[in-house]
Formats: sequence, structure tokens, C-alpha cells
Amino acid sequence: MIVLGLSSGTSVDAIDAAAADLTLGDDGVLRMRPLGHTEYAWPRALRERILAALPPAAVDMAEVAQLDTLVGQELGRAGRRAIDDVAGGDVDLVASHGQTVYHWVVGARARGTLQLGNAAWVAEHVKRPVVSDFRVADVAAGGHGAPLVSVLDALWLGREDDTTGTDGAPDAGLTAALNLGGIANVSLVGRVDDPVTGWDTGPGNCLLDVAVARLTDGRLAYDEDGALAARGTVDPVALAALLDDPYFAAPAPKSTGRELFDTTYTERRLAAVRPGLTGPDLVATLTELTAVSVADALAGHDVRRVVASGGGARNPVLLDRLRAALAERLPHACEVVTSDTLGLPVDAKEAYLFALLGFLSAHGLPGTAAGEHRRRATGARRAVVLGSLTPPTPLPWQAASGPVRRLALANTPHGLLPGPRAKSPLTGSTKGSTR
Repeated sequence: MIVLGLSSGTSVDAIDAAAADLTLGDDGVLRMRPLGHTEYAWPRALRERILAALPPAAVDMAEVAQLDTLVGQELGRAGRRAIDDVAGGDVDLVASHGQTVYHWVVGARARGTLQLGNAAWVAEHVKRPVVSDFRVADVAAGGHGAPLVSVLDALWLGREDDTTGTDGAPDAGLTAALNLGGIANVSLVGRVDDPVTGWDTGPGNCLLDVAVARLTDGRLAYDEDGALAARGTVDPVALAALLDDPYFAAPAPKSTGRELFDTTYTERRLAAVRPGLTGPDLVATLTELTAVSVADALAGHDVRRVVASGGGARNPVLLDRLRAALAERLPHACEVVTSDTLGLPVDAKEAYLFALLGFLSAHGLPGTAAGEHRRRATGARRAVVLGSLTPPTPLPWQAASGPVRRLALANTPHGLLPGPRAKSPLTGSTKGSTR
């Protein structure tokens, strides 16, 4: 089955599209052949309306209804173009994440989540079935609905058996799959039959992007190659005030978004200690905040490798600061690589995730990995099939007859990932499942 994934992240910088040919074998190995990926810029006026509707803005229902339609139409146009641009006109299913505008979290629980981009408009443009609204079913089952990427990370990066370290002793370390989008999230993956832990660590690029746009009067949308941060000096007082946010100390699973780390966040947190902090020093401090908050989140775990993706993975200063922070907090060496080196482009991993989730949903398979304490990695009480189908007609393919055990990328460099045969944290049935 060829599935096109459409995604737009917290930064609302572009619509990402990726197509993959997915085949589930009798051995439980789901083989994914990436066909290509691209991105399409949001129309400027629509992007400004989306950003204006994000917290802490107060928005009336007329604007919500109009944005749901306009976002859906734009996602549909992007999907129609992507079918030709990256899939040669041949796509069976479109998986559309939509645009998150609100993620409702109270204390340690997610209460709801809202992604705009009505799937009927997407289906009208692409003339294919569309799976959308992926997060709500997990929230209804007691999960956070985020980060959903842990299912991809578990199937892709889980090792079959304990490997041997350079000293000949068993190496049972974890791989941390890190997404540095607007919000940073991480999945901790060990063996394929081990529970997976996934959570949002805090701000990725969202605070940085706001600061850079203001400092450059909108000429720059982000700190390209970390150039501004490289010119600045981290302010330790400001960094301490930012890190003092209770979110960083809260246990996983947890999720966050612009509801907490909004456009006024930095100014509010620094008002009492560094109200005048600006320029490259502010950018350097916010870069350090992302690096340190990620490293602090990983410090209590036996992480031996970090696989980074998302826009922040293109920022060499951020990655260097992350390496330094990890070296200070971990008692052993930890390699930091990008997902490019393992076969998934850093800019398209999220879009490929939704292609994977679309395939799983279409075949009646749950879209979350097993977590700790008989729960899912998102904190949900049970495994659920994610998403809704538009139009709600019988699918032209059969439901899967067995579980997915592994994910094998057709373009993964030989020898970099473990073999396919193993038990999996992803169950093939939702009936009575708690793992």
C-alpha cells in the first residue's frame, strides 16, 4: 500500500509531505520503502491567521470554523500536489495530521486536543480515502495523544538482542529518538520486547523562533545554522529561571505545547531576573535551554545513542550544546547522530510517521507502542486504533491478520539497525490489550 503522510508542526512553518510504500509480511515485518518527501509553504495570510489563533489568543467560534475549512483546503491542495510530486501519481491512502491549535492538559493528564483541517476537504482534493484526527482516541483512552512517534521509534530502532560493547561486556543501553521540532519530544527504545517511554521534554525551537523573528524584525524565521547563538553568551541567571518551570520536573509521560511555551513565555519568565536580555545572548540562552532540558530528561536513563530529527537537527550549535550537556550528565559516552544516517530524513520523519500511522489504522492495528506498568507509551490504558476514516466507506483492502513485529526501511544503510525477528511492543489486537 502506498500512503501519503501530511503533517504541519508547532512552528506552522510548512506542510510536510512524504510518501511510502508499505508491505506487511507474514513474518510480522512491516517493510517501508520511502518514495520521497517535500514541503509546501503555507500561504502567508493563512499562516498568520493560524499563528494568531494559537494560545494565549482568545478566538471566537467563527474563526475556528473558518480555519478548519481553510486549513483543510490547503492540506488538500498540498496532498494533491504531493501525490504527483513524490509518488508519481500513485497513492492508495492519505494520512493527514492537520494543524494542532490547542492541546488541553490539566496537571498530569491530557483532557483533549484539537487539530484543524477538516478531512472532507482533504478527501475532496486528493480523491482518495483520508485518515485523520489521530490523537483523540489515545486521549480518550487515558493517554496524552503525544508524542505519537514512539510507535515508529519502537518498531524501527528496537534492537533484537543485547549487543556487545567494545569491552566484550553486554551493552544494554537505550536509544533516545529525539525530535527537535517546535516542541522537543523523546522516545526511549531498548530491545523490541521492552516497554517504550515517550514524552515531550519541553521547548525545541518554538521559543528560539519567536526570539529570532523579533530580533530581526521578521527577516529571519529561525536561527539558521545557529549563527546568532554562536555569537552570544549563555546567561546563567536567565537559564536558571527558565529551567525552574515545574514542567521540567514533572514525571513522564507528559505532553505540552504552545499552551505553556507561548509567545509571551520568555518575557514573563525573565521579567524579574533579566528583563533586558536580548540579542545573540538571548538566542544562546534559549538554545542552551533546549539542550539542557533534553539532557536533564535523559540523565536518569541508560542512554547510549541519541537519534535526532526535526528542524533543530539542522542546527549545529544546538547539537553541540546537547552533546556537551549529555557529557556532563551521563556517566558514559553517548553518541548523537541524526536520523538521516539511519535512513529517515530529519525534515520528513514526522510526515513518514503519519504515513505509518495511516497504514496501521487502515489495517485495524493500534498506533501506539507498549509502555511501562501495563500502559502505552503515551500513558493510555489500552492500545487503540487511531484516527477516523473519510469517507466512511468499506476499505479496498483487508485488515491485517497478525501483529507488526518490526519496521524495516528499504533505504537503511546495511548493518546499522538490528535484524527483524523478535517480539514486539506493538500488539496486533485492541481487544483486552493493556500493553
